[in-house]
Amino acid sequence: MRLHRAAALIAACVATCAGAAAQEFQLEDVPAAASIPIAQIKPRTVIFADQRNDKLADSATGLIPFDDWARSRPVQRRFLSLFPSFVEPTLNQQTKLTLSVYQAEARFRLPRPAAALDLSRYANVAFLEQIDPAVKHRPITAGDAVPNKDTGVAAHNRPPNRRWCEDAKAICVQSRYMFEGKIPAGIHLANKLREESKRPIPDFIEFQSEIGLVTQPHLAELPSLTGLDSTVTGGLEQNIFWVNQVIQFGKLLAILQQHPTERDAAIATVYILIVVRNDVLNKQREYSKTPVLRNLVPAQLLMGNSSFNSGDSLSAGLPKYARSRIKAIADMMERE
Repeated sequence: MRLHRAAALIAACVATCAGAAAQEFQLEDVPAAASIPIAQIKPRTVIFADQRNDKLADSATGLIPFDDWARSRPVQRRFLSLFPSFVEPTLNQQTKLTLSVYQAEARFRLPRPAAALDLSRYANVAFLEQIDPAVKHRPITAGDAVPNKDTGVAAHNRPPNRRWCEDAKAICVQSRYMFEGKIPAGIHLANKLREESKRPIPDFIEFQSEIGLVTQPHLAELPSLTGLDSTVTGGLEQNIFWVNQVIQFGKLLAILQQHPTERDAAIATVYILIVVRNDVLNKQREYSKTPVLRNLVPAQLLMGNSSFNSGDSLSAGLPKYARSRIKAIADMMERE
């Protein structure tokens, strides 16, 4: 009898574990998230698209020149830039700092009415820690925000009508991610081979961001971005307005809409935009000519095409990083 009970308990445990695994979201790559009819989105499935095969993408890097992206996609530029009027910075009267864009978008179904989901629960450090435990965060104030006090390139990331971190309804954090796997050793070697007069390459990425809810009237305008004609009940955005290297700025935007035909379901659309500096990409292409540094070419590392890429966070490259973060967000919203 005891053996039968033990077997039953083991079987129940296996069934429970299998059920929990089955409930995790699966990712399905598609050409564009908005191109998939809502009725075709399966439960616990994230449809995911990025621009690496876009006709505007550079064949060598998989990134889209910022000016081309801004000109051809004005709606995305309006909602996904740090602010709608953002343009490439000017270093001096003769030189413009050119930028390139990595953009990912995803969509998934949630089995509850959109009005029953409260995105304000995610406008905090706990949310950031859950979607990427490898990144460490600490709160900052407006006085700590680099673009608010910088007079160089970082100042270009300051909105024209306000300062970062002064919105009482948002929070600001400084975050640090230590590179994983082989990357730190590669950076250490690169620093040894660099001229002593040059600043060492950090073995970490540090960034500052503001997290808060999208408010009216912008909330009601978001269907023009998602392409889904249904009521928007919430929007959560993280604006990364300063980064210590390679990246100029970034944005995460999550939008909740009522399912157009199902009363007890919601549709979430999530965008991740990372804008990188071309001067860093171009300047360090000489790494490709040095055998020991060939795996440290920034464009290859960013796009996950280096043997040094590892893990699920930023060391994995932007495509895998975006997939991991969006899947974590979907899993979290499904559980709430």
